[in-house]
Amino acid sequence: MRLRKYNKYLGILSLFSVVALVSGCSDMVLMNPKGQIGLEQRSLILTALGLMLIVVIPAVVMAFVFAIKYRASNTKATYSPNWSHSSKVELVVWTVPILIIIFLATLTWKSTHALDPSKPIASDAKPVTIQVVAMDWKWLFIYPQQGIATVNEIAFPANVPVKFEITSNSVMNSFFIPQLGGQIYAMAGMNATLHLIANEPGSYKGISANFSGRGFSGMKFTAVATPDQAGFDEWVQKVKASPDTLGTMDAYEQLAAPSEYHPVEYFSSVKPSLYQDVIGKFMGKGKSIATTQDEGMDMNMGEHSHAGTEE
Repeated sequence: MRLRKYNKYLGILSLFSVVALVSGCSDMVLMNPKGQIGLEQRSLILTALGLMLIVVIPAVVMAFVFAIKYRASNTKATYSPNWSHSSKVELVVWTVPILIIIFLATLTWKSTHALDPSKPIASDAKPVTIQVVAMDWKWLFIYPQQGIATVNEIAFPANVPVKFEITSNSVMNSFFIPQLGGQIYAMAGMNATLHLIANEPGSYKGISANFSGRGFSGMKFTAVATPDQAGFDEWVQKVKASPDTLGTMDAYEQLAAPSEYHPVEYFSSVKPSLYQDVIGKFMGKGKSIATTQDEGMDMNMGEHSHAGTEE
């Protein structure tokens, strides 16, 4: 009796915990997107959820209906010990899931191509390019068009596409701004592309979505969508007023040293080829991306020429 009493209280406590958790999720960032890509992804999530509930809800309802109807005390329930097959039941349990799978497959195929992260966003405005380097445990952002760099903070005008070029200085990481949509992995020696846009001004949280070591929990940044181009230009001038610069690889390597909960930092100037040099150092000592690709093409052409000579 005492154990049953404790189980009752535990059940009530669990119920209140679930209610509290659900109420706390009412402002989930994924369900409150502020960018066009985020809106499309939310629509995809809700559509997939609705399709799955077509199977889940009837199954849950029937579990209760069958338990009530065929309980031992209900003598009016039909007793059919020899029942083994129903063509109607077979038709339903096979047709409904097959149709759902076909619809989900089609939806996934179309949305995968429509929401391809490397696909530019159609807009009359010229995109802002931001080069991203994942470090231990902070984010370096390089603005090649403006000649500046920042740590753990970016800015761009609202309603203007943003082209992110993403790589890593060490282990694999994941670049993610939940309210704007999409996440993409940052890998050393590789360049990934992500296009996003903010539909309204605001400050949006950016995170690392891939565990990368001790300082992972503090690897966060702020993405500021300014109301207009003038607001963005003002932010750029604030960064250019910083006395710090990032003009050499030595300065970069000092910044890249592991640090936790790194503060926001501005650099008024940056080495023009810094992003390419970061990728290049993982592709061979002193080689840039273009040099490595040219050498690979020369080797392939040489092999083909040699093969033709032998023939």
